[in-house]
Amino acid sequence: MRCFILFLAGGRVKTWKRRWFILTDNCLYYFEYTTDKEPRGIIPLENLSIREVEDSKKPNCFELFIPEHKDQVIKACKTEADGRVVEGNHTFYRISAPTRDEKDQWINCIKAAISKDPFYEMLAARKKKVSAHKGL
Repeated sequence: MRCFILFLAGGRVKTWKRRWFILTDNCLYYFEYTTDKEPRGIIPLENLSIREVEDSKKPNCFELFIPEHKDQVIKACKTEADGRVVEGNHTFYRISAPTRDEKDQWINCIKAAISKDPFYEMLAARKKKVSAHKGL
């Protein structure tokens, strides 16, 4: 389990938010404050990939994304300010580490925690096929 401060790019409004991250049980949990009992968000690492990216606003960035379905929303959830838990709406998560060494450590640890579920891939492919067919 790792617990470190990282910066997470926002959803609709692309601002960088300071968050505390814990990597455990093949999920990435993030918290707004170190004293929070419940995570602000949960990103299951199933069927995701990770890559280094350049960002003009922040150094030491990496992204979590779905490799074969780049336009598909990542399965995740977050807690709104009013306490409601909602599904995430990200096709990728961009994260910034304080140093290059920490970025490299996070990438290696997350790669090791990523799992593959062939059933999930099959459903994603079928969903894409159905939506393409409806557009005809």
